[in-house]
Amino acid sequence: MTKRVLILCTGNSCRSQMAEALWNRIGESQWEAHSAGSRPAGYVHPLAIQAMNELNEDLSNAESKSVEPLADQAWDLVVTVCDSAKEACPALPAAVRSVHWPFDDPADAEGSDEEKLVMFRRVRDQIRQRIEEFVRSAE
Repeated sequence: MTKRVLILCTGNSCRSQMAEALWNRIGESQWEAHSAGSRPAGYVHPLAIQAMNELNEDLSNAESKSVEPLADQAWDLVVTVCDSAKEACPALPAAVRSVHWPFDDPADAEGSDEEKLVMFRRVRDQIRQRIEEFVRSAE
């Protein structure tokens, strides 16, 4: 049976978007991943799209979504990836388990786009490693 994970962030424009794509790839048929935000930004950050393209994951059609329509759905796991989402997200009573995995916000990176992309890649790779470890341990 496929397990469902909801990855929450504040804006649903960087970390949670990358995590959703990575979890769907790493979890294959074992997991179905979705992402949302407590205050959706309304867009997916172009550098998140670029960083994921490097892994052959296309986020160009992804949308920043609100957690509200998903709050009453059944989730095997809810993962918050930023401190503000942990504090601002509504209680999800249908979630079996919740965990908090804080990652730096790559949208806060400064400098040229190439310098910012370094942080997007670092956070992407940290998220990928954390998901790989979790999925392996849950098997």
